[in-house]
Amino acid sequence: MQMTAFDYDSVDLSALPPETEPARQRYFIARLRQYTAREEKRRGRKLTFCVATFGCQMNAHDSEKLRGILKESGFAESESEQADFVLYNTCTVRENADQRVYGRLGRIGSFRKQNPDMMIALCGCMMQEEHVREKLRKSYPFVDIIFGNMNNYKLAELLAERIDSGKQVIDIIRGSRKIVEDLPADHKYSFKSGLNIMYGCNNFCSYCIVPYVTGREQSRTPEDILAEARNLAANGVVEIMLLGQNVNSYGKTLEHPVTFAELLRRVEQIEGIRRIRFMTSHPKDLSDELIDVMKHSEKICRHLHLPLQSGSTRILEAMNRHYTKEQYLALAEKIRREIPDLALTTDIIVGFPGETEEDFLETIDVVRRVHFDGAFTFIYSRRSGTPAASMENQVPADVVKDRFDRLLAVVQEEASAMCDKGEGSVREVLVEGKDDHEEGWLSGRLSNNMLVHFEGNENLIGSTVNVRLAESKGFYYIGTLSPIAI
Repeated sequence: MQMTAFDYDSVDLSALPPETEPARQRYFIARLRQYTAREEKRRGRKLTFCVATFGCQMNAHDSEKLRGILKESGFAESESEQADFVLYNTCTVRENADQRVYGRLGRIGSFRKQNPDMMIALCGCMMQEEHVREKLRKSYPFVDIIFGNMNNYKLAELLAERIDSGKQVIDIIRGSRKIVEDLPADHKYSFKSGLNIMYGCNNFCSYCIVPYVTGREQSRTPEDILAEARNLAANGVVEIMLLGQNVNSYGKTLEHPVTFAELLRRVEQIEGIRRIRFMTSHPKDLSDELIDVMKHSEKICRHLHLPLQSGSTRILEAMNRHYTKEQYLALAEKIRREIPDLALTTDIIVGFPGETEEDFLETIDVVRRVHFDGAFTFIYSRRSGTPAASMENQVPADVVKDRFDRLLAVVQEEASAMCDKGEGSVREVLVEGKDDHEEGWLSGRLSNNMLVHFEGNENLIGSTVNVRLAESKGFYYIGTLSPIAI
């Protein structure tokens, strides 16, 4: 879903580029439109682009903006990495994400030899690290453009600079980012969309590289967020996902602070929005006000992602998480009591430096007591530049693997038991698309984020329907369309 109404033909390209945003980027988009039109005549076809995304929902949402800029610039989207312009939007939370990017670059280098006019760009969190940029300069000199996660809005300007100069362009911003509104975006779905409410992170968990590559927290103004949400609703979006590294601390950097709970109240009033999701929440900042707003809301989805990371208070302190095992359990109990139908999911890290068998069993204990509806489980990834990377007592790989497998078994057991409780009920499902495995079937999500597969016509995609959850499969349901009103 492309959303823009700007007239690029009205831009005066004989003048110097404007200094203010978004006028400056619109100027460069207009220039690129002329370039792609010329190249289309020369090559006898439209120029193509491919954006490959690594990482979290925020990266996926950033990629929608990058695709929007490229489409407005006259490029046609392609799924092939042999496109004329290839952009990798990178993540650096775990080492394997870095290695995946390097592996893809090794392959794409051969494509570049076949098509000398091809241009390759890398952006995102991984590019914020100096050692990464140095490796790219030495080992992958064919990369044309390198920019970070704080200046995605400059894609058109950087691409125009590369075309003009014929030289590699590197543009990295550190410190405070400039929040640029009103640039094009190309949403994957017409009926649901992410919406950034803040950028950066102030938590500095000892294992995490994110604060070092995203900068400190910056909240968008409620006015800008609400304006974007209204625009999305006007274009047919019925479900929005409010995004931030720690949404619970939203508003603290504003001139006139607004709590996240209050922001949710305001978003809920927007006509046309039927579902509101958000992530991620930090346990130390989750307020009673937020629980109360969720409890009484008819639009906020019955799903809360609340990262645990470890069940050991000793390890939590070493992680710099600012809560204890007992505090997390008390919070989870309060949430379960106040919102009984809410699905609670989490993140857990296994093998943090110094983790003993006793610490690990504390984590298992929390999983057993909270009864998580799902969990993302990770093996600790040592990230250079974080405090945890230099900690003593790094846990041997074979011990970590054993603990990871044991944890996964318990998580799956608990999640399956929680899923079974919904079997036989009739629930509202937002239909998201055709089922990947069964012809004539559809897939959609419940308010609690559980996936449902059922037989149905594809004209239902984007609508909400009542589905009977006929069979629990542990992590998803097989359902049947139901005429029963909820």
